[in-house]
Amino acid sequence: MRSYPLNVNVRHTLTYDAASPPTDEAANTVTLEMNQSLVLLPAEPMRPRYADPRVGYFSVSRINYGLNEQKAATETFIRRWRLEPSDPEAYARGEVVDPVRPITYYVDPATPEQYVDAVKRGIENWQPAFETAGFSNAIIALEAPSKEEDPDWDPEDVRYSVARWSASETRNAVGPSTSDPRTGEIIESDIVWYHNHMRSYRNWMMVQTGAANPDARQLPLTDELMEEAMEQVITHEIGHAIGLPHNMVASSSYPVDSLRSQTFASRMGVAPTIMDYARQNYVAQPEDGLEPKDFLRRIGVYDHYSVNWGYRVLPDAETPEDEIPTLNRWIVEKAHDRMYSYLPQGGVGVSDPRSQTEDMGDDMVRANQYGMANLRRIVPNLVAWTTRPGEDYTDLAEIYGEAVSQWSRYVRHVVTIVGGVHADLKTADQDGAVFDGVPRGEQKRAMAWLAREAFTAPTWLNVPEILELIGPTAASVANITRLQSSVLNQLLSTSRMATLAELEVTEPDDAYPLVEFLDDVRAAVWEDLQRVDEIGPYRRALQRAYIERMATFMTDAPAAPTPFFAAGPNVGTSDIRPLVREQLRTLRADIVRRLNRGMAHRVTEAHLYDALARVDAILEPGPG
Repeated sequence: MRSYPLNVNVRHTLTYDAASPPTDEAANTVTLEMNQSLVLLPAEPMRPRYADPRVGYFSVSRINYGLNEQKAATETFIRRWRLEPSDPEAYARGEVVDPVRPITYYVDPATPEQYVDAVKRGIENWQPAFETAGFSNAIIALEAPSKEEDPDWDPEDVRYSVARWSASETRNAVGPSTSDPRTGEIIESDIVWYHNHMRSYRNWMMVQTGAANPDARQLPLTDELMEEAMEQVITHEIGHAIGLPHNMVASSSYPVDSLRSQTFASRMGVAPTIMDYARQNYVAQPEDGLEPKDFLRRIGVYDHYSVNWGYRVLPDAETPEDEIPTLNRWIVEKAHDRMYSYLPQGGVGVSDPRSQTEDMGDDMVRANQYGMANLRRIVPNLVAWTTRPGEDYTDLAEIYGEAVSQWSRYVRHVVTIVGGVHADLKTADQDGAVFDGVPRGEQKRAMAWLAREAFTAPTWLNVPEILELIGPTAASVANITRLQSSVLNQLLSTSRMATLAELEVTEPDDAYPLVEFLDDVRAAVWEDLQRVDEIGPYRRALQRAYIERMATFMTDAPAAPTPFFAAGPNVGTSDIRPLVREQLRTLRADIVRRLNRGMAHRVTEAHLYDALARVDAILEPGPG
């Protein structure tokens, strides 16, 4: 047990009965070391600020039974630090003033010396955003005192917030905080950078920007580039620590062409907020002339807006309720500019293609086409960029695996367009729909792109020079087939088909009908059936995966929940099964017609007879 002026930490060892313990199965127990902290809350609670779902903030909630709402009403307050102006009169005049008590972070003494300045910059990058809210020097970074300077300083003391450095193989960084459940006041925060997260950015920088960024074409990366990347991650985690959640929709507001502009990228970054997972600019092409720092995310206009919304003191407001009209007015003033839009991570019950991780730009098809073009340039160079004399090919294998994952990421971004629903959070005083299906033309365009980039096997990933060094199974027929099958299964998901069917009824004017979608998928997978004599190994495997996937819709297996069906759509009573049956019958007729013309290629003929047998078994299953 350790006791401090404002908190007590208790560490104890607990042993529990366990049916399946990870070790010592004979004992049927598991032993854990746990730490618990008791924190003394402020004697004078901070005045809370009501949360609004249209602006991203972590929050605390409580049920207030004293409200005349004719229900058990929930009150939700944002989580934020207590910032009070040192000169209230000057602040009220609109001047920027220091806070009474700034947000202070100490840099963990365990931080490698070469990265201390990057961590400090990452913390203090938020100062301009707080200046927008009227506070100068609102957040500062200090190096932790030595034992000689302050023998009582301890990172476990709740009075000290620390940017911790963890000697760990974990590839992550986090920004948790402790807050007063009464008001949402953030009392303390320890963000954590795990040492091995450098590995993530080393890999991502190369496979996302290496085509256009010469500094990302070597291992290790230049110190300057790694420190800049680390700085921006620290800034992101501090964003969490000051109350801001992820905002994955923000990056979809930037025009794709602007992301290729050096002047735009140097001024605006890759997204309006650093709280989006738009990490590096993969859109920029080699001829665009971006500087290395232009490829990285940074604090943007949404961050200034959200910090001002949450932290600006409203001198004329005497209660939290008095603040609401001003807070609402600020939101409405920005409502028509998508750079200031927000959606919570995980969405609001629909799949909005604008709100994804690792994406960017207002045109997902064009953005990911540029990404694919860069990836095609990067993969053939990986041997030269990742190998050094005297070392094996471990880095090559790892970075190549990241490149394959990047291919999947680009494809997934486009898959989400199909059956997508745009969500724009609004209140009753705002015009327009909250939910609106993606227009049919955009979905058709996405399907055409998927047919070209995903269902046509990406054999360019099979670079012989790479495979002979790391092993052919790294991108074998089976592995690429697995990638393609995964795309097909994502596309032919029950929830996506149910959404298409629902939108066909609720928004008929610009819907993408389910039957048309299924026609397009079948045409994309089987497009070479009538026009070629030989179907290649990748396409054969994809066609078998298609039949297997369609077979799943002909059973009574329960479906996962969807935005429109809390328990999942009932395939047996919806239009899904009849239309799948129709697709299989059409496919059967096409196969028979092709076989009747004769086949010169023996493997293709065997494949089609096998496909025919599989389809027949689905349509007319024999006795169990």
